[in-house]
Amino acid sequence: MTDAQPNTPSFPDGSGTSWPPVAAPGQSSGAAVPSAGEGHDDAASSTPLPEGTQILDDLRAQLKRYVAMPNEEAVTAVALWIAATHLQRAWQHAPRLAIVAPEKRCGKSRLLDVVTETVHNRLITVNASAAAIFRSIDGDDPPTLLVDEADTLFSSPRAAEKNEEVRGLINAGHQRGRPTLRVSGPEHQVQEFPTFAMAALAGIGDLPDTIQDRAVVIRMRRRAAGEKVASFRTGRDTPALNAIRDRLHAWLQPLYAHAMEMEPPMPVEDRAADTWEPLVIIADLAGGDWPALARTACRTMTDYEAGQDEEGGLRTRLLVGIRRAFAAVGDPAVLSTKHLLESLNADREAPWAEYGANGLTPRGLQLLLKPYGIGSANRRFPDGTQAKGFARNQFLDTWARYCPEPKATDEPQPGPAA
Repeated sequence: MTDAQPNTPSFPDGSGTSWPPVAAPGQSSGAAVPSAGEGHDDAASSTPLPEGTQILDDLRAQLKRYVAMPNEEAVTAVALWIAATHLQRAWQHAPRLAIVAPEKRCGKSRLLDVVTETVHNRLITVNASAAAIFRSIDGDDPPTLLVDEADTLFSSPRAAEKNEEVRGLINAGHQRGRPTLRVSGPEHQVQEFPTFAMAALAGIGDLPDTIQDRAVVIRMRRRAAGEKVASFRTGRDTPALNAIRDRLHAWLQPLYAHAMEMEPPMPVEDRAADTWEPLVIIADLAGGDWPALARTACRTMTDYEAGQDEEGGLRTRLLVGIRRAFAAVGDPAVLSTKHLLESLNADREAPWAEYGANGLTPRGLQLLLKPYGIGSANRRFPDGTQAKGFARNQFLDTWARYCPEPKATDEPQPGPAA
């Protein structure tokens, strides 16, 4: 992924104060795509914006007013996610919004405050049981589930085990037609409870992989000294946010049938496409700059999370390390287990030193590679010697599937404006 130069728009709050955007490490700020209202001449600026464009622009301004967002892509993603909650009945998939931060005071709860006041039919919880949640979900008009302090649900193995049913419910609710079954009533009849509903979860540290894989991930960070946001007062500030909520609902509800039929061109595939499609459809309905902004955000944020997985997923990191070990010696047809382990253990930033006094062992390597069906065998080397080792072609299919080499990205495809 190629980093872009950050945008430098002003976010006025009525007092003349301007707040510069924050660039998160590893993420571009999407400067190649102008935000709405930028770069227009005087004649164009006098033309009224389409209704959807104006509402989303106003929502974006409110997000920037109260929250130091990590970058422009994050602002775009959150605005579109909020709008998508008002057309949940039209979607096949209900994207999650994962608002995560490395520590306290990074603005995640403030962002959740703004989200709470602008989404459709909010359902707020901190530590509700799975049963309470799925009994609150209406299959005809799903609520928007909002979970603060989500890290307390999964922060330790014991907590994660206790809340496994909640995690399963959140995962199942990502796709339509995945009800939970319960036996109820005096006759012990099996009853279906719908789980499909959009959900936003805020917490410290990453959420479980199965949740973040179904989520638009917003990585918050603490404000620097020069980054200013307006204070948020519930009684004073929620009426304006509620007004935007009502405008979103009035704009989108008549478009339900049209939205249901749309299949927009997507810059990503598979589950990422499922998760982002509702947001891209909203952008295409709005028109203006939003279709291009949405696709830029989709590709940039998805690519960044894929990079996070490469560095954080143990087995994926091992596969990347093995590919580098082969490449370092000219990609030979075979590599001995001894040489491979020496290369892996030489990486001081890798976790292999934790595997014992001497780092990763042949046995440990075999166990990590077993799920991929890859194992060592006696190999003959060019100098005529034989030793345990691996053939490079054993890894080709696995590399292509789990850690493909990054490719140059094309320009985002703008979708049709409604």
